[in-house]
Amino acid sequence: MTTGRTDPQRRARIIAATLDLIAEEGIARVSHRRIAARAGVPLGSMTYHFSGIDQLLQDAFRSFTDHIVAVFDAHLAAAADRDQAREAVADLVHALSEESPRDLVLTQELYTLAARQPSYRELTHEWMRRSRVHLEKHFDPETARQLDALIEGLTLHRALAREPHERALTLEAVVRITAPARQRER
Repeated sequence: MTTGRTDPQRRARIIAATLDLIAEEGIARVSHRRIAARAGVPLGSMTYHFSGIDQLLQDAFRSFTDHIVAVFDAHLAAAADRDQAREAVADLVHALSEESPRDLVLTQELYTLAARQPSYRELTHEWMRRSRVHLEKHFDPETARQLDALIEGLTLHRALAREPHERALTLEAVVRITAPARQRER
């Protein structure tokens, strides 16, 4: 491993170690010392790369939200029409709820911070805006907002349920929310 300022991956390793520590032990267990040890970097690297723990957490969660937005894009990019977009959203819910317990925990940790601290609330607002950009390629802005909330809720319910619901129920919920208003009124 390269040491000192010639280590171009050090900052990225610190961010990754921060997210790993949060996912495994919770935000309350985060400290410069624990992160440095986990990242395999000198403790002084923490203050060289970040002005403090808050900047480190902000940057780490920004990196995490970039990852989740990329997951949205990976699922929705290939959809050529509304029906394919609905299928992609159902697939997205199941991927988010099944593939990475780490991502689920990090999401909840970020939401808890956002509920308490305005700077993290701004980060979640930006994350939601970016996620909706992908949804708005296929649905109007109001529907995209509702669909974004549905994705969050169904993902959490599936991940925490003793018996997670099947994909057919997810798709039915997506179709209901994305149906034209006149069809929903029937």
